[in-house]
Amino acid sequence: MIQLVSCGHNFVHSDGIRIDRSSGAGNYAFVLFRSKAEVVINGTAYTVDNNAYILMQPSTPYMYRDLEKPFVNDWFHCEGTELGAYLQQLQLPLDRPAEAAYPASVSRGIMELQNVNWLGGPHRLEIIDLDLRSLLMKLANWRHLPPAQGNAGRYLHQLSEIRSELYRSPQASYSLDELAASVNLSKSYFQHLYKDLFGCSVSSDMINSRLEYAKYLLDNSSLSIGGIAKMCGYENETHFMRQFKKFVSATPSGYRKRK
Repeated sequence: MIQLVSCGHNFVHSDGIRIDRSSGAGNYAFVLFRSKAEVVINGTAYTVDNNAYILMQPSTPYMYRDLEKPFVNDWFHCEGTELGAYLQQLQLPLDRPAEAAYPASVSRGIMELQNVNWLGGPHRLEIIDLDLRSLLMKLANWRHLPPAQGNAGRYLHQLSEIRSELYRSPQASYSLDELAASVNLSKSYFQHLYKDLFGCSVSSDMINSRLEYAKYLLDNSSLSIGGIAKMCGYENETHFMRQFKKFVSATPSGYRKRK
C-alpha cells in the first residue's frame, strides 16, 4: 500500500520560500511548481517555470527556492514498500524536473488527496492508496501523448484548463467571446487552436459536457426532465430534448427507461 505522509494544495508563500533537504526527505517528495523557482538536485541547478514538477527519491539531496513572489506550489510526500517498484514500472522521471502536461488536473488530484486525508473515515487509507496510484499513472500516461505542435502547444495549459472547466461546470453559460478573451485570443483563432488540440470544437465540448451530466442525472436521480434540463444549463426544456435526441439518439425519457 502507498501511504500519504503529508500534502498541501495551492500553498501561497507571500514572502517566498526555501526548502533545503541536504539528506533527502526520507520519503518520496512530489512538488508541482506554480511559480518560477530555482531547483538544485544532487548539486545540479535548474531554473523551472510554473507547471513543472519534481519527484524526488527518499535519499536524494535537493533544494528549491522562489524566483518570484508570491510563490505558489502543490506538494505531497508518500511512502510504501511497493512504491519504488511501482514508479519503476511507470518509468516516471525521478530526481529531475519535468513538465506537467495537464497541471490543472495534477493540482486537482492533490486537492482531492488533501480532502480525503482531512475527512478521514474507515476507508481513508485505501482511497488514498488508489488516488496516489491513479495520479502517478496519469503523470506517466501524459508523457506518452503526442506533443501539441506550434502555437497550439504554447496554449495547451490554458486551453486544457478551459476544457476542464467546461466539464466541471456543465450548467454554466459560456460564450465563445468570453472564453477567447480569457486567454487573449480572437474568437476565430481560439476555436482553431481548440480544435487542433482536442480534435473537436468548443461548441461540441459544451454540448457533450451538458449531455453527459444529463445522462448521469437521468441514471441516478428522480428529477423531472425539466429539472434536469435546468441543472444542465438549458433555459428551454424543448431545446434540451431536441439536442439530447440528436446526439444521444434517444429522448431523455426513453434513455431513462432503457434499463
